[in-house]
Amino acid sequence: MDTLSYKTVSANKNTVVKEWLVVDADGQALGRLASEVAKLLRGKHKPSFTPHVDCGDNVIIINANNVKLTGNKWNDKTYIRHTGYPGGQRSLTATEMYKKDPARLVEKAVKGMLPKNKLGAEMFRNLKVYADANHGQEAQKPRTINLNDNK
Repeated sequence: MDTLSYKTVSANKNTVVKEWLVVDADGQALGRLASEVAKLLRGKHKPSFTPHVDCGDNVIIINANNVKLTGNKWNDKTYIRHTGYPGGQRSLTATEMYKKDPARLVEKAVKGMLPKNKLGAEMFRNLKVYADANHGQEAQKPRTINLNDNK
C-alpha cells in the first residue's frame, strides 16, 4: 500500500496563473476594502497559495475618490513621513491626503497589509488604483469582482 498518496504541490513563478481583477471602491469602507484587496494580491483566495511566491492576481481599484472612512477618521487619522533631515517629520490628515490624491489613500491602506519585504513590494506592483471609473487596462480583459459577495 502506498502511504504517500498525497503530495504537497508548491507553486512557483512558472506555474502561477495570474488574472486581472477590477474592484469598485464606491461606498466601501477603506480598511475592509484594503484587507480584501491584500488577500487578492497575495493569492490567499487560491487553492495553490504558496507563502514565499507571488501567486496573487493583478488588481485594479476604480472610484477611489468614493471610499468611506468611519467615525472621526477623516480628521484623526494621520499619515507620517520623514524627509531624512533633522526635524523633518511631516504629517498629513486623511482629509489633506484625500484632497491631494484620493488614490494614494487607498494605496497606503493596501500596502500596509502586505508583507514588509521584497515579496510584498513585488505584490504591491500588481496594484493599480484610479480615482475615477476610467482605467487603462481594458486590453487585459479584467474580470469585475464584487467584494460584498466574498463574505
